[in-house]
Amino acid sequence: MRRGLKTVLALGLLLSPLSVAAQTPTAEQAALREIYRELVEINTTDSVGDNTRAAEAMAVRLRAAGFPADDVQVLAPAPRKGNLVVRFRGTGARKPLLLLAHLDVVEARREDWTTDPFTLLEKDGYFYGRGTSDDKAMAAIFVDTLIRLRGEGFRPTRDIILALTADEELGSGSKYNGVRWLLANHRNLIEAELVINEGGAGEIRGGRHTVNRLQTSEKVPLNFRLEVTNPGGHSSRPRKDNAIYQLAEGLVRLSAFEFPASLNDTTRMYFERTATQHSGQLAEDMRGAAKMPPDPAALARLSADTLYNSTLRTTCVATRLEGGHASNALPQTARATVNCRVLPGEKPEDVQALLVKALASDKITVTATGEFIGSPPSPVNPELMSRLERITSEMWPGALVIPSMSTGATDSRWLRNAGIASYGVSGIFYARDSRSHGQDENVSVAAFYEGQTFLYRLIKDLGSAQ
Repeated sequence: MRRGLKTVLALGLLLSPLSVAAQTPTAEQAALREIYRELVEINTTDSVGDNTRAAEAMAVRLRAAGFPADDVQVLAPAPRKGNLVVRFRGTGARKPLLLLAHLDVVEARREDWTTDPFTLLEKDGYFYGRGTSDDKAMAAIFVDTLIRLRGEGFRPTRDIILALTADEELGSGSKYNGVRWLLANHRNLIEAELVINEGGAGEIRGGRHTVNRLQTSEKVPLNFRLEVTNPGGHSSRPRKDNAIYQLAEGLVRLSAFEFPASLNDTTRMYFERTATQHSGQLAEDMRGAAKMPPDPAALARLSADTLYNSTLRTTCVATRLEGGHASNALPQTARATVNCRVLPGEKPEDVQALLVKALASDKITVTATGEFIGSPPSPVNPELMSRLERITSEMWPGALVIPSMSTGATDSRWLRNAGIASYGVSGIFYARDSRSHGQDENVSVAAFYEGQTFLYRLIKDLGSAQ
C-alpha cells in the first residue's frame, strides 16, 4: 500500500504542470517558443524600438499559415508605431471575439540587467527578457493559437480578431496608442462582443495553483504637479518660508494620509472568494471587508498590505521631486509629481480636493497634468465565468476563478469607454514577482506553456459557443 502510494505520488509529480520546464518541449510548445523568441528579440521600446517591425514579423507568420492577405493588416499611424489586426473568419452566428495584446515594452538598459534584455534566455526554469511577461507572452500565445486553429481546420461560429498594438505602456500620454487609434480610425476592424486582454493572472501559493484572476475593472492613473514658489534670496540669510521645506512638509503629511476605502462589486467579490483561500485573521478580515457596510477594523488591518490597500482605495504617492536653482541660493521653486491611481467611478476633481486636504498648505498649488481617462467596470459575464471555471478546474483542481480589479491600467479602458466589454485573463500563474517593468523581467517556463494550453482551450471554446 505504501509503495503503491509512493508510485502514484511520483507519477503525479512527473505529470505536474510545474515539471514542464524539465521536459523536452512538445512540437506545439517548440512552435510557440520560436514565436516568443522572435517577439522578445525585436526591440519595441519607445526610445529606439520598432513596433511596426514586430507587427510585420507576426503578419508574415500568419500569412504563411494560410490567412488571406486581406485579413492580415499592419496599420501604422506613424513610423515605428504599427499595429497588427488579423481576422479569423467564422460563420457569423455571433458577434466577434477580440484578442488583444500590446507589442511595446518599457525601456530596459543592458547595464541594469544581469542578462541581455532583448535576447530570450531560458535559465533555471524561467524565460528572461523584456516583455516576457508584459505583454509578449500573451501576444505570442495568441498568434500561435490562431495558427494552430487554422491548421486544424477549425471553423468558429464567430469571427476571432487579433489586435497586437503599440504604445500601451505610454497610456494616454501617446497619440499613437494603438487601441485608441484603431477605435478612432478603424473601429470596424476591432468591433467585438467581448475582449480577452492582459490584466488577469494566476497565483501559485505553497506550490499549488490557487487563484485564476479575471480582471473586470481597473484603476487608472492621474498625475498632479505640486509647486511652491517664493522670491528666494541668498543662502547666507535663510528664511522661514523656504520653498523646499514647505513642499516637503506637505509631502510628509500626504505620506500619512489615507484615502477613504470604497469597494465595488468586483472588489467585494474578490475579497469574498479570496477569503476561502486563507484562514485565521486574514480570512476573517477579507470577509469583514466584503460586508455592507465593511468592518472598519478589518479594513485597517488589510490596509497594511500594499496590494490589499491599493485594492481598497484610491492612492496618491510622490514619484518625482525637484527644487532650487543654485547651491548658494534659497530655492525660488520646489516641485513634485504625485501619481494617483483612481478607483473606477471616482472623479478627478474629488481626488484633487482630497489631495489638497492631505497637503494642508495654502502655499502648495496643485495642478492636474495630462489627460484623465476613466475606466467603467465590465460586468461579470456569467457565460465567460462558467467557461473559465470549467477549464480552470480541469487544469488546476481546487483553483478558484476570482473577479479582480487591476491596481494598474491596461488598454481595456479604451474599449470599456467605447462600450466593448473587456476582460483580463491569461492562465499564466506566478509564484513570485515577474519583475514586469523592472530588472530581469521573467516568467516561469512551465507557467508559460500552461498559459498556452489554457488560452488555446478558452479561445476555441468561446469561438465554438452557441
